[in-house]
Amino acid sequence: MTEDNITQHIIDSLGGGHFEVADDNTFFFQGADNKFPFATIVTKDSESDSASKLNRPGVFRLNLGVGKETFRALFGEQEQASIDFAALDRLMPHPVYAKMYWVSVINPSDKTFETVKPLIAEALSLAAARDKRK
Repeated sequence: MTEDNITQHIIDSLGGGHFEVADDNTFFFQGADNKFPFATIVTKDSESDSASKLNRPGVFRLNLGVGKETFRALFGEQEQASIDFAALDRLMPHPVYAKMYWVSVINPSDKTFETVKPLIAEALSLAAARDKRK
């Protein structure tokens, strides 16, 4: 999967949302609220987020905010210290935002992306529910 393929899939799923590109990173929002994205595609390390080694050529990370139950079903109470956050094509807790139930995958294959699609739908649904509560 490429960044463009993933972006197109999310755009096709948005139904009223939008995305913004800033500093080569893509942020996906539900509705008009630009405060908190439900998904991101990140292409660079930052001071606070470098565990994924995103500065490698051609490397990007898809990040999604899922529900607590989904997160725990995927990862249980796994210790963060045992995770290789630079591994390609592996669904894992987000290296910084796992406590907020964010998941990530670096350069997902087509097969892995198929398992991620329901998580994209869930992240969008949760964002829509938050938007309705406002």
